[in-house]
Amino acid sequence: MANQQTLEGLRSGQYKGLKRVKISSGVSKFPREILDLFNTLEILDLSGNPLSTLPKDISRLHKLKVAFFSDCKFTVFPKELAQCRSLEMIAFKSNAMSTIPEGSFPRKLRWLILTNNQISSLPASIGQCHRLQKCMLAGNRLTSLPSEMAHCRKLGLLRLSANKLTSIPLWLFSLPELSFLSFAGNPCAPSFEDNPVLDNISWSSLSVHHLLGEGASGIISQGTWFTLTSSNPKAVAIKLFKGEVTSDGSPIDEMNACITAGRHSNLIDPIGKIHDHPEKRGLVLELIPPHYKNLGLPPTLESCTRDAFHPQTVFSVEKCKNILLGIAAAATHLHERGIAHGDLYAHNILIDDKGHALLGDFGAATIYGKEHVMGDRLERMEVFAFGHLIEDLLGLVERRVVEDSVMGEKDAYVVEGLNLLHWRCTDPVVGERPLFKDVYEELAGL
Repeated sequence: MANQQTLEGLRSGQYKGLKRVKISSGVSKFPREILDLFNTLEILDLSGNPLSTLPKDISRLHKLKVAFFSDCKFTVFPKELAQCRSLEMIAFKSNAMSTIPEGSFPRKLRWLILTNNQISSLPASIGQCHRLQKCMLAGNRLTSLPSEMAHCRKLGLLRLSANKLTSIPLWLFSLPELSFLSFAGNPCAPSFEDNPVLDNISWSSLSVHHLLGEGASGIISQGTWFTLTSSNPKAVAIKLFKGEVTSDGSPIDEMNACITAGRHSNLIDPIGKIHDHPEKRGLVLELIPPHYKNLGLPPTLESCTRDAFHPQTVFSVEKCKNILLGIAAAATHLHERGIAHGDLYAHNILIDDKGHALLGDFGAATIYGKEHVMGDRLERMEVFAFGHLIEDLLGLVERRVVEDSVMGEKDAYVVEGLNLLHWRCTDPVVGERPLFKDVYEELAGL
């Protein structure tokens, strides 16, 4: 939400009829005037205020769908929100919250963000949130998950990185729609604090130029690497990690996953590890040519766990197949090394005009190790995410068919094969799904 409102404007009644309100001006007590917007208010953002409690009658906001209270002072999850009958999305990121009483969550909850707090346990009543799709718990003190959470059958994305989990509960591996899981930085995940795979690159040998992009975990810039072995400086991408826990997990775990993944034609290859930066950890990566573009857009509040796409995006069947082949090859490579990407989304994929695909962003990746007893299940869980990707790309092919109003016999055969593969990848029984090497072979044979 770009527009901010003021406390003065709220008190003078000038926001009557608004659907969205965002106030960040040192508010320490919930402004009662917000309750006067009960007939229209759908999105409330009070992030960045020293708030620690909510009024008992906040349920008067009967149309409220989204409530953001990140970077506030809540140490206890406010139970009053449970009575907000339309509330679907709640965020309490970075609050130093330690306690969640039983019965705190509204029944319609779809998206819960509790990243970077001090929560040591979840209430059993979370199992009553049957619509819960996205649950972000990275950077807490969780030692276990309540078994009642197995009733959250719609759960598609779960972030458990940087907690204190000694094991991952078995019921997690049978949830029919869970496809984006991260649990790096827990005692139950292998530790790779000092990964020796990549060469060290001295910070003094790098020159940073313009910004290429910024994500939750760090900043990527174009730069130049002045190597000792060559007279020609090399154009590179330089990623400096911010250091704090993100919604996906810890930057250290991202860095280790990126290094362990190594080189592959469908990954953004790491060149070296920056070793003497005065403040930050960093990586030097191959520079991606500027003609590569993002395949998709991040999920919206409405789509929740599914990507969005530009309305004008259309693909040929051949381009669609090329993209899927590349990502299946990258995912096969990762799981052969015991790595779950954890964020296999179109918005983390770069493509060129022919459909050559590069899978990026290891922020939610988990090195689980090939010897992991549930390794096959972890891979098949991610295959479900690949099933989403097939479905999304087929939708973009259909847009083109509608425009051209014709499809050749060969293309129709490929589309039929992709539809069958999508059906297999999204089998609600996790163990029945194919592994990525089987997915790749099936795609290559179309």
